[in-house]
Amino acid sequence: MAQKILATSRKAFYRFEILEKFEAGIVLTGSEAKSAKSGGLSLDSAYAILNKGECWLLNCRIAPYAYDSSALRNQQDASRTKKLLLHKKEINRLAASIQSKGLTLIPIEAYANPKGVVKVVLATARGKKGPDRRDDIKKRDLERELRRNYKVR
Repeated sequence: MAQKILATSRKAFYRFEILEKFEAGIVLTGSEAKSAKSGGLSLDSAYAILNKGECWLLNCRIAPYAYDSSALRNQQDASRTKKLLLHKKEINRLAASIQSKGLTLIPIEAYANPKGVVKVVLATARGKKGPDRRDDIKKRDLERELRRNYKVR
């Protein structure tokens, strides 16, 4: 069985230069997991921080689950801070690279594995400046033009 991609951060590749990727579990409540699996997860403007040896995901929005009977009683903040599950060695390596090189931790995509566990792919990234973005746009336009001219018929 294949992984079901729940959300991607398309702007991450535009705004950042991706250096290294990590896979992390995410701690969710039952209704949040159901909502995420049904398409209620958004990674726009989300980022991760390291605090006291733990990794946290901020600004990741998960819409309230529509069919939750306890939704009226347990109104949780849709963009609450969520804990990410990483090994201690991974956290230490991330902390060292972020502090020394001035990098940022951003989520690239979220998916549900065949067992139903929701996971997030994190990346260490460096922000792109204006000229870098323009170079990427030029490359993309050139590739698109080549594909148009040399279509397989």
